[in-house]
Amino acid sequence: MDVVVEDVSALTKKITITLPKDGVQKKLEKAYGKLQRETKMKGFRRGKVPRTVIVKHYQGQVQAEVGEKLVQDSYFDAIEKEKIDPVVHPEITDPVFNEDGTFTFVASIDIRPDFELGEYKGIEVEKVSNVVSDAAVEIELEELRRDMAPLKSVEDRAIENGDVIVVDFEGFNNGKAMKEVKNENYSVDVGAGKLSPEFEEKLLGMKKGEEASHEVEFPAEYVNPVLAGKKVEFRVKVKDVKERVLPELDDNFAKDVDEKFTSLAELQSDIRAKLQAEKDKRAEGDTTDRVMLKLLEGHVFEVPERLVRFEVEEMIKNTEKTLEQQGMNLESAGINREELAAQSKETAEKRVRGDFILKKIAETEDIKVKDEDLNRAFQRIGDQYNMAVAQVKEFFQSRDDLLPFMNEILNEKILTFLRENANFVDAAPAAKEVAVEEVKTESAD
Repeated sequence: MDVVVEDVSALTKKITITLPKDGVQKKLEKAYGKLQRETKMKGFRRGKVPRTVIVKHYQGQVQAEVGEKLVQDSYFDAIEKEKIDPVVHPEITDPVFNEDGTFTFVASIDIRPDFELGEYKGIEVEKVSNVVSDAAVEIELEELRRDMAPLKSVEDRAIENGDVIVVDFEGFNNGKAMKEVKNENYSVDVGAGKLSPEFEEKLLGMKKGEEASHEVEFPAEYVNPVLAGKKVEFRVKVKDVKERVLPELDDNFAKDVDEKFTSLAELQSDIRAKLQAEKDKRAEGDTTDRVMLKLLEGHVFEVPERLVRFEVEEMIKNTEKTLEQQGMNLESAGINREELAAQSKETAEKRVRGDFILKKIAETEDIKVKDEDLNRAFQRIGDQYNMAVAQVKEFFQSRDDLLPFMNEILNEKILTFLRENANFVDAAPAAKEVAVEEVKTESAD
């Protein structure tokens, strides 16, 4: 086997691999021989078709199949021989059966970037508050009270925050009806913020039976891609207005929420525990984000372009899955695939660079995924979906499913290590002041 390596760039190598005549011809002879034994053609008995006829009819098929097998059998030997460590599957091009009987193909390989680890232990990050305030518990309690309140239709009264109304609406963009933005008998919890706040605000003051047209301009980063960055005219008809009849906050209310509670104090304690778990998880995520931001700031280096393109494609696939759940696709949502790819590239590059940094930290600190880590992860999934661990393991039988899962576990271990070794500092005084609106936001998350 002859291997010629060329540097295309700092992170891409072009490898031309030529396999010797003897091995190549043996595989071709074997393939043609098998076809000759099995093929039946008009005018010939099975196994009696001349080799020249077999070659004439099946040369393209045989060369394609044998060529693929030759690549599979030789590629890994070639990169091991040249001590090349690829980070993604190669791009195989130019497979050729040469006139001298040899076989040649080209592999374009992206390699791991070479960089020095900077500071990663003792990274200074601000402490993230995980204290659950009494106000947050009370807000959650009020939400429960609202959710359990019976509704009573009201006549000849303007819509107020807290009302639940039924509307027909249709959206128009530049005078053109938006088929995805139309609904009849749609229930709106006014002031809950589940729709655009501006849309809900424009409903205030309307009465049952009234019709109106409201224009709402949505920001480019709006969560619904169909509306993001568009100015939409909503034509609305109010069909019903209902007000909540709020129950008293007492022990009976707690029992109505769940029979396991015997008092309002027990319900409040349960709410606090759940909020604490959510706050702890959110604080952990915020800390991780801050650590990763510091790591990215301290480690700037080039990453393989093909890996970035792969990550962009994964991001686009996730967007497509989200839209699919809403019965849409990129086209119906008004999203241009090329523009979405361009918008995603910077984030994709950071993710790829961040993964290289984490893996280098793992090598330096000898952080590995052990059997007990894998079993804990299986148990966690089992608990989450009420499945036996044996059932969970069945989903990770194939290498293609298990390796990404193990990579996820490894990253969790590395990030835990970084958080444990971070240098936490108090937040600036201004950041410590939590406004009532911020408390409301935390409670709603």
